[in-house]
Amino acid sequence: MAATQIEFVEVGPRDGLQNERTVVSTADKLELINRAIAAGARRIEVTSFVNPTRVPQMADAAEVCAGLPDRSDVSFIGLVMNARGADRAIATGRIDQLGAVAVATDTFAMANQGQTSDGSVDAAKAIIAMAQAAGLTGQATIGAAFGCPFEGEVDEARVIEMARRLAEAGPVEIALADTIGVADPAQVDRLVSAVRAAIHPLPVRVHFHNTRGTGLANVWAAVGAGAGIVDAALGGLGGCPFAPGAAGNVSSEDVVYMLERAHVATGMDLDQLIASSAWLSDIIGRKLPGMVAQAPRFPKSTSA
Repeated sequence: MAATQIEFVEVGPRDGLQNERTVVSTADKLELINRAIAAGARRIEVTSFVNPTRVPQMADAAEVCAGLPDRSDVSFIGLVMNARGADRAIATGRIDQLGAVAVATDTFAMANQGQTSDGSVDAAKAIIAMAQAAGLTGQATIGAAFGCPFEGEVDEARVIEMARRLAEAGPVEIALADTIGVADPAQVDRLVSAVRAAIHPLPVRVHFHNTRGTGLANVWAAVGAGAGIVDAALGGLGGCPFAPGAAGNVSSEDVVYMLERAHVATGMDLDQLIASSAWLSDIIGRKLPGMVAQAPRFPKSTSA
């Protein structure tokens, strides 16, 4: 493992909550964001600016942004799918970075955002340009990069081509998302390495779901292949309303435990993540899928 540190992105307030049936209050979402900051997160995906009838959990995007703390050392990310969402995010005056999404297959792109795969690339590039024109930064994620819930296997050459096209817009990074949790470590190693070479010097971010239990192994493979930024969600919450079978994100506390034990710095406080996972479990009303928070502490305290 060549890397000695990664940048950690907490996506729980958006991707963790978006598929939950129990509506989480704005106040609790803000508490989740503040807990992530206290645990060390300096990039947080706080909400998405999407149609509230399609994703009711994100209907309070403007209210969440209005309640964000004034932290010059934290970058708040808003996910947007189109120009209207970008305008809404920019209008809050509290979002630092727009997150755009391009989808690797036509069928999923139509289900997710009502356009073809190529159309989603064009839309993502336009969103990045809007962010830059507003004095913000933009990022791009390639959804279903490792497999599609409708079309099955995704050609790696297609993902590499998309990454090259997205890089033309000048995002801060390009992410590869295993939206439905079908990737394996060998595939991750190949695709991260190939995309890194294709978009150099832009960094690669990775976003894994643990649907089939391979999430942590895929994080490890991605970091080994040179991915410098890793998404995770507190407690392992998550799922996509438009991707049948999509389950939770890799758990923040599980990712941090694994990487820190392997001497890959994350900048995160594991004890605080575990405490916040227990708090979030109470808010959601069920045990969360993250494993480290359920196990005895080892070592007894990371802050001791």
